[in-house]
Amino acid sequence: MHLLRTSLAVMTLVATGLTSYVLGATNGLPRAIAQPSQATNYPSDIDPRSHNRLPYPKREDLDALGQAQYDETVNDPNSLAGLIGPGGIRIYNSELNAAARPVNQYLRFKAGIPRNIAELAVLATAREVDAHFEWAAHEPAALKVGVAPATIDIVRNRRPLDGVPEPDATVIELAREAVGKHHVSSATYQRALNAFGRKELIALDGLMGDYAATAILLATFDMHLPPGAVSKLPE
Repeated sequence: MHLLRTSLAVMTLVATGLTSYVLGATNGLPRAIAQPSQATNYPSDIDPRSHNRLPYPKREDLDALGQAQYDETVNDPNSLAGLIGPGGIRIYNSELNAAARPVNQYLRFKAGIPRNIAELAVLATAREVDAHFEWAAHEPAALKVGVAPATIDIVRNRRPLDGVPEPDATVIELAREAVGKHHVSSATYQRALNAFGRKELIALDGLMGDYAATAILLATFDMHLPPGAVSKLPE
């Protein structure tokens, strides 16, 4: 009886820990985007647990720096996808990850960019590079910090910016020109400079560049959406 009680207690603790991990890692997203699953309808070179061309990372197979990053990622409340996606890909290059992760965290949370503007910038960038995984991860995050559903719909469908309030309209136009057209007009530059100032505008460009680079990474390793995760971008 004592052994049974002990076993049940251990099982309860494990279950509680796993539940905490799921809730913390998904941050309100569908569970599947942050949890490995055994999908079977992928191309032959796609790992069914990582949903890309690299295997789902095993902590014991990583170097010491990678193991520290593994622990940090699975316990990071700001991580939208945990070890699914860029977090699970970059960990195979722990030195690059050590440099890139703090930059991303700075740009998202410490650069002085309001959270709603930062998430809108990520979505606008993801739209210009057709990054479905980024869109699926960040649309719920954008809604959570107050980006209007109507504004997200305009970004998704590349509709005119009539009626979009400032500075949202400027952020969207900046992404459309800088990322999509590879040239920013003098008028858009001046609008952005007036709205954000030099320092914040440079940070905003850095944020867009960071997610454009992440889209390249995800394309190289053919990142697929896990079952249950949805990208509402047009195909």
